[in-house]
Amino acid sequence: HTSANMQRSILRATSLQLLQRRFFKKYHVRVRFAPSPTGHLHLGGLRTALYNYLFARSNNGTFILRIEDTDQTRTIPGAIEKIQDDLLWAGIISDEDPTRGGPVSPYIQSSRLELYKEQVLKLLNNGSAYYCFCTEKRLNLLRKEAMKCGQIPKYDNRCRHFTKDEVKEMIKKNLTYCIRFKLSSTPEAFHDLVYGDILHDITKSEGDPVIIKSDGYPTYHFANVVDDHFMEISHVLRGVEWQVSTSKHIMLYKAFGWNPPIYGHLPLIMNADGSKLSKRQGDIKIDSFRKQGIFPLALLNYVIGAGGGFHREQDNQDLYSYEELIKQFDITKIKPSSGKLMPEKLLEFNKLEMANLLRNEKNHKFFIEKIKKLVLKAFPEWKNDGNLQLDDDHIITTFKWAQNRITTLNDLVKEDLAFLWIVPSSMPNVKQDGCSDAIKLLNAELVEIDASNYKTDWMTPYLKDFAKKNGVPFAAFMKTLRSVMSGVNVNIAYKYIFIVKKKLLIYV
Repeated sequence: HTSANMQRSILRATSLQLLQRRFFKKYHVRVRFAPSPTGHLHLGGLRTALYNYLFARSNNGTFILRIEDTDQTRTIPGAIEKIQDDLLWAGIISDEDPTRGGPVSPYIQSSRLELYKEQVLKLLNNGSAYYCFCTEKRLNLLRKEAMKCGQIPKYDNRCRHFTKDEVKEMIKKNLTYCIRFKLSSTPEAFHDLVYGDILHDITKSEGDPVIIKSDGYPTYHFANVVDDHFMEISHVLRGVEWQVSTSKHIMLYKAFGWNPPIYGHLPLIMNADGSKLSKRQGDIKIDSFRKQGIFPLALLNYVIGAGGGFHREQDNQDLYSYEELIKQFDITKIKPSSGKLMPEKLLEFNKLEMANLLRNEKNHKFFIEKIKKLVLKAFPEWKNDGNLQLDDDHIITTFKWAQNRITTLNDLVKEDLAFLWIVPSSMPNVKQDGCSDAIKLLNAELVEIDASNYKTDWMTPYLKDFAKKNGVPFAAFMKTLRSVMSGVNVNIAYKYIFIVKKKLLIYV
């Protein structure tokens, strides 16, 4: 009997989802990204937000940012603002959110408590939910007993069977209670846009779940369903870790008499070595990538490599623009298998994005301000002595010269390139072969020459003639000159760098 019910449930779910998929473009697509303010936005959350954003944009739909802060004990002050800032930095712009508002505001769950109270009464009245007076002590004993017997710890649904009079009496006594939802004995099947037909019997792994906690706050599952309904969410795209909860969510929809949205679950993101990506990894926070000097579009192209979802494979195009991301996105192309990150691709993408941005002069002002802040932060002791080279022309000239030698903006202020901005604080040891004396003479000559007359085509014959007159080999002279001027003992591949009146002049 149960097997027949399951088959009918799968058939019904599949038929409904196929019908919805065939005609969903006739309806307004509304999707949401709903993070909890319990920490920083990380790569997994960024990909979820991105795919929801792309799905909305590719279907002329609406992308919503909702903050799910029902677990007040774990909420971190400032996390909401930081999440919004990271999304804005990434170019993932919401149509409705806590800041700009919208037709179904508020967009923070802790500000929607009255709605949850109203809705839970409906479930209590229609017999789909009940008051639970079990103490924490009893629940702990249940867990210990189950584990002792080798069973899955779960609630035994004891309070489900209290009469209305018994419930009233216990409420009169001011006994602490929560509210639980009655799980159906018949599993709810659904069609996953990524994984196909799914049937998960939730009752095998848990008892009736709490939907309103003793502090009056809703649990994630209850608030999630209520908000998705009242915000008219058409499609729920979220991480595959939530797939096991979907049957429970559909049961809640059914208890309310509401139609559920269409579900699609995104595969896990794995590290390059095949290990699971963890929030404990500090380097997967979006803030960490920002501090490294990674550009938004480079990071987005990096994260879509773990999961697919595009008409063309990325190998056919070096770097997707925002327009290409929207145009090429196809939810049916998302791969159900876990995707691995390839760290080397991130730096490749970042280098490409820097080159793309630099080609457009409209972006030069952005780079100038960005690099100025970077240099001032890297060399604070030089800030007030007038020796930092931070005029606009110098910054752009330097950046153009350096772009093929760096993968992030932060590389510009690393030790081996510090000479681009400051007079080297220490000089490398150079052989006393006549070159060092010649360089002192050269510096004296250059000080007397107007820097505005310096031209690359003039400097080359000038230096060759200078080396010849002073009896030093040109190649050895230039090698020593590069080392002295840069402060590092490496053969840096540039033409000429000079310190004149404590100013760096670069000849590309």
